[in-house]
Amino acid sequence: MSHSYLMTLPISPPISPMLSKAVAEIPVGAEWHYEPKWDGFRCIVFRDGDTIELASRNEKPFTRYFPELLGPLAASLPQRCVVDGEIIIASADGNGLDFDALLQRIHPAESRVRRLATETPASFVAFDILALGDRDLMHQPLSERLVHLAAALEGAAPPIYLCPSSRRVETARDWFTRFEGAGLDGVIGKRLGDVYTPDKRTLVKIKHSRTAECVVAGYRIHKDGKGVGSLLLGLYDDEGQLHHVGVTAAFTVKFRAELVDELAPLRDDALTGHPWADWANAMAHADARLPGAGSRWNAGKDLSWVPVRVERVVEVTFGQLQNGRFRHGVQFQRWRPDRIPASCTYDQLDVAAPVAFEELMSADGA
Repeated sequence: MSHSYLMTLPISPPISPMLSKAVAEIPVGAEWHYEPKWDGFRCIVFRDGDTIELASRNEKPFTRYFPELLGPLAASLPQRCVVDGEIIIASADGNGLDFDALLQRIHPAESRVRRLATETPASFVAFDILALGDRDLMHQPLSERLVHLAAALEGAAPPIYLCPSSRRVETARDWFTRFEGAGLDGVIGKRLGDVYTPDKRTLVKIKHSRTAECVVAGYRIHKDGKGVGSLLLGLYDDEGQLHHVGVTAAFTVKFRAELVDELAPLRDDALTGHPWADWANAMAHADARLPGAGSRWNAGKDLSWVPVRVERVVEVTFGQLQNGRFRHGVQFQRWRPDRIPASCTYDQLDVAAPVAFEELMSADGA
């Protein structure tokens, strides 16, 4: 894709964003800068006069999917700049973020894009600046880039925001706990002396982790055709309906093969009485979350699954629960032969209290 219309900028797309790696604890020290970890789409904004382009983490264009951001970005950003940030959507009820609504925005139909831009408008949170005017800022330390970012966003107005930030670890710890109910899944730590390092995991992320016991109702074959790629997880609601709440994957080659043998006996007569036997009939489960839905990210992805008798329980870790589904890195821990499937209900989960979107965006970063 040509970006010749942006060539007057000191840097132009494609640029891979700076990435993070997971650590167990919030780092402490004068060299650290902290920000909330947003639950959205990473986005680098390129502005050159009247031209604005939004690029995803994978360097693909986002511009057509979020047309409602172009006007506010033009009103809030300097005439020529490159800004790193996150596209988010506030929940309709005003409590935190809605990632499911954000996923719906990636759609090929122009009419749907325009409608959702009005119904579920997005916001943009800026947390780094890579270029300003004729200056390439990527080789300047973060401490200097933040000064330029604050000046560049001085006139910003919703839905464009300057990211809350702090150099106080006490503030970071408060955010880690308090903002979980807003849909955030942790805190990001950045070293003030670091230059911008595209596609390198220079930042650190500290994420929430909880455990849950879930029913295993099926599995998908690994993309290489060998072994189990993911286990399909379910939880029962108060009416006894089994909802698909996510998958656990990222198994070793050895464990993928072991899972095939482990689950083989449960494949016999699996569809008799299986709660998801007719998942393909959308009307039959209008109120349930089910596996097998199409993927808007990869239309060619095989989402077929192998049902198993609903008899086994697994313990997993997860980051948070949003709209009845697990979010962020569900990890297999162990089989739970001491638990029966009927005990795998939503009410076992410890879910954070909701936090208003306005509270989140007006956080004091002192």
